[in-house]
Amino acid sequence: MQKLANKTRRDYLAGALMLLIGLGAMLQGTTYHVGTLTDMGPGFFPVALGVIMAFVGISIVIVAKVGTAPKDEEKRQRPEWTAWAHILASIVAFVVLGKYGGLVPATFALVFISALGDRKNSWKSALALALAMVLLAAVVFRWALQLQFPLFSWG
Repeated sequence: MQKLANKTRRDYLAGALMLLIGLGAMLQGTTYHVGTLTDMGPGFFPVALGVIMAFVGISIVIVAKVGTAPKDEEKRQRPEWTAWAHILASIVAFVVLGKYGGLVPATFALVFISALGDRKNSWKSALALALAMVLLAAVVFRWALQLQFPLFSWG
């Protein structure tokens, strides 16, 4: 019962903090010209983000209020150090390959290495996911958004 009280208290505090940060962003954003959706001013994004954060904070508090007790099988799990290592290595690979190899090898390395961090994934499923994401990234960033990030570069 003590763990449930601590979790509920943490949820209340997290929701209140999120609400306060959202309200602060809204108030600070209104000191700039907000504008409209078609003519956004410099204060539009902070106000919009503040509203979203305030709603998220309120929803966290509501969920903490009406939430149920955790089940017995929901035990605290140990950190997945291999997953952390894979994710960090994939970010480093993306940065290096993005600079020296281009979008395609960087995206492939990012997705493939990070997918291997999940112990449920095999190398075949990681390969399929990486190839699909490379295709999606090429279509979205190169063709649709016309981002000036070369698909391949050498050096």
